[in-house]
Parts: sequence; C-alpha cells; structure tokens
Amino acid sequence: MAIPFVKEIDFEYGEVEQVSPLIRRVIANNPGPFTYVGTGVYIIGHGEVAVLDPGPMQDEHFEALKKVLDGETVTHVLVSHGHSDHSPLAQPLAEWAGCKTYAKNCGVPTAKGELGSADDLGFQPDVLVGDGDVISGPGWTLDVIETPGHTSNHLCFGLREENACLTGDHIMGWSTTIVAPPDGNMADYMRSLDKIEAMDFGILWPTHGSPVREDVKGFIQAYRQHRLDREAAIIKHLKAGETNIPRMVETMYADVEKRLHPAAAMSVLGHMLKLIEEGRVTTPDTTPTVRSTFTWTALRKSA
Repeated sequence: MAIPFVKEIDFEYGEVEQVSPLIRRVIANNPGPFTYVGTGVYIIGHGEVAVLDPGPMQDEHFEALKKVLDGETVTHVLVSHGHSDHSPLAQPLAEWAGCKTYAKNCGVPTAKGELGSADDLGFQPDVLVGDGDVISGPGWTLDVIETPGHTSNHLCFGLREENACLTGDHIMGWSTTIVAPPDGNMADYMRSLDKIEAMDFGILWPTHGSPVREDVKGFIQAYRQHRLDREAAIIKHLKAGETNIPRMVETMYADVEKRLHPAAAMSVLGHMLKLIEEGRVTTPDTTPTVRSTFTWTALRKSA
C-alpha cells in the first residue's frame, strides 16, 4: 500500500499564512533531508495565542515571529519534542513573550549526529504536560496527546474546535518518520499510530510539510502498513540467514539516497528491537546496535 504523500507546499520563508480559521503558520529557513522545506511554526488562536514548535535559533526567524506576534499575547509556548529543529527558540520566545514553555520532557540523547536533527539537550520545559492535560485560550482548546515513538517525549496536540491534530514529527505528510533507538521506540511508535487513528481527526498538521486533509484514516493506515512491510522485509532477510543491518539496508533502501542510509539503519534497528521484545529475534548483545548480529528465532529453534 503506497502512502499518498502530500509534497506540494506554497510558502515564503518568514511570512505568516492563515492555514485554517484558528491556525497560522510561519516556516523557518532550515530546509534539509530531515526537515523538508523547514520547520513550520504553528500559532493557534487570535489575540491570546499558543505557539507550537518555535524552531531553530536563527535571528531572522526569531525576528519574523516577533513581527507576526506583535500586538498579541503569547500565553503558551508548546514543544512537541526536543530536537534541534523544534525547540531551541522555545525559551527565548517565551522570555520575550513573558510566558512559559510546555512539553513532556527533554528526551534522551540519540545516536551521534547520524540523523540530521540533533537533540536539543539545553531545552527543559517550564511546565511538564502529558495525556489528559488541556491547554486553552479564547476560542481554542488543545488536548495534549502523548505519542512516544519518534522520541520518548513526543507529543501531539488535538485542536477541538477544528477536529485537527498538530502532529509534530509523529506523522508527516511528505515522508515517513524516523524512529531511531535509544530514544525512538518502534513498538511505542506503532501503538501511538493506533492511538491517533482511533481519535478520528479530520486533518493532520505536521511540523514539516503540508497537511493531510483527505482520508486521514486511510493515510494513517498506509503509514502503518509501510512499517509492517519494512518489518516483513527484515524478517525475510533474517529467515534467509542475513544477520547484518547495514547489508539489509543496502537492499531494502536501494532507491533511497545513500546519505540517508545511516538513518535507515537506525529505523531497521528500531524494528529489530521490536522483534526482540516480541520474542521473534535474538542477539548476543545486551545493548544491540546497528553493528550487532541478529537471528530469527525460528531458525534457531529448528537447528
């Protein structure tokens, strides 16, 4: 099942766009293989507003946000997760606005710079939030939704008035999401996909790229099936006696740029850890890495 990606996006860096009655967006000039055209900063409400994922610490981007927000009151600065394309500007913006930052936590450091967006280890939210918490202002209400998987601290936010979900990096319209151990967890990620699908949102607003507007449930199902197809391919390699993740990646991601293969290897490791948790794969290493060897348990049991 092919994912019906939405890759077209019409925008200008630093300019504000009213993308729905309650949501505006400003895109930071930080394009890349993991950020697409850049970080989309969402402003929710009018007059008294919340800002989600302020983005990288760039002077021109900060000035653009100040210009857009001039004359309004920022009551909350929200962060979906602590990656360097999402959270560095959160504290400076909150200090400028005289409000607090809100997130689940700062997360756990991941692999050494292999995955494009480094961890923002300097970010610590002023207020910790999670499932069941509600953040609101005049005319807008956001439900906090814990969605671990991409990172252990990832949050989505449901905008009640528009039946919309601001998805951070959990579900993206232009690409699949990287799930890189140790902070990323594939089993958690799959459960989080189920969680968002069950909420039956009418539209998804990712931090990077265009929204998913049509057949949201079908899009999420295709997103999930992509992961299951990857898992099936890994199992096929394991059953054939392949034990090495880098060699699997060369075959499974032959149509993907080689510069992205390290990230692909981390996603395969995420699948391996899920299969280990399920008792279907074994490894001699207490802390598995992309350089570990892995064995399909059915082969081991039949030997």
